[in-house]
Amino acid sequence: MVANLNDADISDVLDCQWLQQLHSYGLLAGSFRPQDEICILRSYIRHRDNLIRSAGTHVQRMQKALTQMNLQLHRVISDITGKTGLKIIRAILAGERNPQQLASFKDGRIRRTTEEIAAALVGDYRREHLFVLEQELQLYEIYQQQISQCDRQIEEYLSSFDSQIEPEKLESEKKSSPKKKCCGNEPAFDLKSHLHRISGVDFTRIDGLGVLTVQTILSEVGLDPSRFPTVKHFTSWLGLCPGSRISGGKVQSSRTRHVVNRAANAFRLAGNALSRSQSANGAFFRRLRARLGSPKAITATAHKLARIFYCLWTKGGEYQDPGVDVYEQQYQQRVLNNLQRKADQLGFTLVPQPNSV
Repeated sequence: MVANLNDADISDVLDCQWLQQLHSYGLLAGSFRPQDEICILRSYIRHRDNLIRSAGTHVQRMQKALTQMNLQLHRVISDITGKTGLKIIRAILAGERNPQQLASFKDGRIRRTTEEIAAALVGDYRREHLFVLEQELQLYEIYQQQISQCDRQIEEYLSSFDSQIEPEKLESEKKSSPKKKCCGNEPAFDLKSHLHRISGVDFTRIDGLGVLTVQTILSEVGLDPSRFPTVKHFTSWLGLCPGSRISGGKVQSSRTRHVVNRAANAFRLAGNALSRSQSANGAFFRRLRARLGSPKAITATAHKLARIFYCLWTKGGEYQDPGVDVYEQQYQQRVLNNLQRKADQLGFTLVPQPNSV
């Protein structure tokens, strides 16, 4: 019995045969997948990111409940889940309504005065909104417990990786580097030392790459740089290099490809964080932003950070920032060289302008 095949089915069969023939000739490259040990770490970190996003949803709902009661706590405190914010919220749920008493929980590092915080806590404490606030706070605390358990699992798994640097060198760098408190969503353990130990390179020395950003990148690309023969292969896989849509010998578009890649998103976030950085990378971002706009400047800066990352990833060593002044001097020299070349082509001579007093 012969089955009736329509045109779509025949096309699918022919496509499979064509792919099989290309694979037999070695013309199909396999998709990138890191080592098994990195895949395990990647699963932990992706799960942690999902927990953080879920916890953020409940923070937004807490803020909405406060706003519905006309409590503008978010306008006087940058983070309502910080030390001061949680104290005030727990006191409200415990029955405290005096704005002055609630404002007395202010931490000394908060810039707003006690009077300003008290003025923001004058509102209508409706019962239904208090119920929502209480439940959202409980859910937020549950997610924080889950994140802490995930951090302990990540720390335990990172400890099983082989060390790429000598323990004495790592201990000396720990003592020399200044200690800083965990901020944001950073885990409570020393994640920076673990990443430095298993990779052999301190990627956090690159301006814009924080410890969580490096953790995300390493969990996505792995520890073996040989999977990417050149830096062009690496940036192309990230989708950060210019496109090459050419038809009839003419470039149709040079826009970057749309790639769903967590490592590329991490590089983009790092590039955007350089807007106020007093470093060479920060100056590079600001110069492109003024000329091309923020979206293209972020992509170009992310591409630059990816190339620096690949260089350290393959060759090792330490990154040394040349500084804003050195970068500006190099840029001015490039502009001057271009002007000199144009003047030579047109038969003109550049005459330096004497410095005005």
